[in-house]
Amino acid sequence: MTRSRPGRDETLGRAFGWFWAGEAVSELGTYVTGIALQVLVLVTLGASATELGVVNAARWVPYLVLGLVLGAVVDRWRRRPLLITTDLVRGLLLGSVPLLWWAGVLNIPVLVGFMVVLGLASLLNDAASQSFLPRLVPRVALVRANARLDQTGAVAQASGPAIGGALTTALGAPLAVLVDAVTYLFAAFAVWRANVPEPGTNRDIERACGGGVRIGARRLLGDIREGMRWVYRHTMLAPLALATHGWFLCNGIVTTVLAPFALVGLGLSAFQLGLALAAAGVAGLAGALLSERAGRIWGAGPTVVVAQAAMAPAWAIIALAPSGGAGASATWLTVATIAVGQGLYGLGMGLENANSMGYRQAVTPDRLQARTNTTIRSMNRAMLVIGAPAGGLLADHLGYRPALWLGVAGFTLVAVLLGISRFRTARHPQVS
Repeated sequence: MTRSRPGRDETLGRAFGWFWAGEAVSELGTYVTGIALQVLVLVTLGASATELGVVNAARWVPYLVLGLVLGAVVDRWRRRPLLITTDLVRGLLLGSVPLLWWAGVLNIPVLVGFMVVLGLASLLNDAASQSFLPRLVPRVALVRANARLDQTGAVAQASGPAIGGALTTALGAPLAVLVDAVTYLFAAFAVWRANVPEPGTNRDIERACGGGVRIGARRLLGDIREGMRWVYRHTMLAPLALATHGWFLCNGIVTTVLAPFALVGLGLSAFQLGLALAAAGVAGLAGALLSERAGRIWGAGPTVVVAQAAMAPAWAIIALAPSGGAGASATWLTVATIAVGQGLYGLGMGLENANSMGYRQAVTPDRLQARTNTTIRSMNRAMLVIGAPAGGLLADHLGYRPALWLGVAGFTLVAVLLGISRFRTARHPQVS
């Protein structure tokens, strides 16, 4: 994984370089924990696919319950101190997992409560992070900045699952989570170094006008409504947001099903699953490298639609993965099949994210950035809260493959609806 590269992109500035480094390193830890958590639930704690879905959903409950409110609140505060604080909190939380395991008190209810608290810190960090980026770089460079973040994120996605699988196999799932804790501490340090002047917040303006700092319920509701109106009445953002919500519902289903399908249904090891998942990062890097050029030539809308259209065949390939069988060659054929599907999945995500995010940030005023981000993210995470347990239930009652095929049908519908919407004509501001 490249750690020196972020500081060398002179076109985006030194402050962005530090922010980029922190995001890159913490992304690596996130993917390590991603596979370690699946093994922790399914193998260490012996839980079912439904219980795994509940644990996966728990992290996103704060987005559903508090996302809109905290989006309005974050717009009233400076974003850099909030990023530092929440990264420190997440690092300390994840560092406590091995302690809970050693104490013999780590079980599914405890893990669910833990994930809710972690999700709350992540909600605040996400709202501040996406809103902080437009303060680090000019608006015409937002696609480039998001592409850089996606590129290192793809490298982390390529290496993180394999590293996570190896660490989980060698040390056990609880200890593997410590890697993510350390990366969050580094991210806090990196954001501290990304020192840029931030303009006055809505809170500062209210104080200057004699309005005090207390947020009244009526004013807060007004801010939330303003953010929602901006997103869902915008001719381009509305179809993009709705399609993204549908994508997250389907993604919650298939990603929850994948771990028990591979580990239990197909008999793969944590390391083998990690290798298959790493293909998404390798292909995601290719997609991220192509994303800026594709967005400039095709436009934001067509690029995102093409990327969305890749999701259904990607997961169809995974649903067709053969059972491992008795021989090593059969097992590795299964790993290779899942890797091909994950590669197409990662390519689509790498191609899409910089374009959808860059377009959204470019057309949104600074004072609405946090509310726009948390409005869309809150609904996205609400879809995960529904999709993750639904995926577990479908897997337990219908079987792994039928659950995956339902996800494929959903991805197909989302891509078709976005492709016939007005968003297909969206274009970026001129990229410098």
